[in-house]
Amino acid sequence: MMPQHVIVVDSSPQWTFMYEEEKEKVMAVLKENAIAIYHIGSTSVPGLAAKPVVDIMAAVRSLEAVDAQAGDFLKLGYEYLGEFGIAGRRYLRRGGDERTHQIHIFHMDDWDNISRHLAFRDYMRTHKNAREQYAQLKKELAQRFPYDIDGYCNGKDAFVKKTEAQALSCMDETWDRLYIAARKVQQARILSPFIEAGQVGAALLTKKGSIYTGVCIDTACTLGMCAERNAIANMITNGEHQIERLVAVMPDKKPGMPCGACREMMMQLDEAAGQIEILCDINTKQTVQLKTLLPDWWG
Repeated sequence: MMPQHVIVVDSSPQWTFMYEEEKEKVMAVLKENAIAIYHIGSTSVPGLAAKPVVDIMAAVRSLEAVDAQAGDFLKLGYEYLGEFGIAGRRYLRRGGDERTHQIHIFHMDDWDNISRHLAFRDYMRTHKNAREQYAQLKKELAQRFPYDIDGYCNGKDAFVKKTEAQALSCMDETWDRLYIAARKVQQARILSPFIEAGQVGAALLTKKGSIYTGVCIDTACTLGMCAERNAIANMITNGEHQIERLVAVMPDKKPGMPCGACREMMMQLDEAAGQIEILCDINTKQTVQLKTLLPDWWG
């Protein structure tokens, strides 16, 4: 077998399209076991030179269920390599020594592994000097170790660990934590001929730092409740009423906006409620404040 050829090339917008295309295939295998899926690694950072390998990270409800789907990943062309040196991970690669895709799967509660990948990615996206230093280092290592992947990886190790520590120290992890918390409770189910629940999941962060969740309850009459109001009720039951941030995850797994009734309830909770941040997009972390959704509020 030929040793892996280490090639580092300039950033390409094609990598994002490759990720989106592969994401759909991975989701088709994982189905409801998947809580969240991310584009990570150097190909997820615009402007960063990289080996042309798309890295995908998934957070799942059950690693045992993933193990049972190894054959389905094999049909997509992936090797299923188990933990492959990282406890609690499931690692898959496609393309052999000339790989094109890698998948890293962690349990949804394995925040240590999930956060370090997200922190490093986001730090690289927002720190130009670090991005340029990393690109230069990788290009030099690729020239020194064109057929020695271990030498290439070892040469990056000190820089990656140092940068990862810096990234974790300044990471705002709450949006990802809230999104995963909402997805954990979001499980569509039929409770009776009259009631369905769980198509929408919500999670909120209070000013005291607590996270409360809720799901929608849809009834055959007007007795139902949105996921956001369910989470609010959970919060109030536990003695709190001031919301800092909120995520509502729709049936398509994307963040969405609260309905008018939920907006009104939140606005009445606290005199500073207009400053509540609501997540619009989990990838860009775009948000909107509640007061912009209720301009000229009557109260």
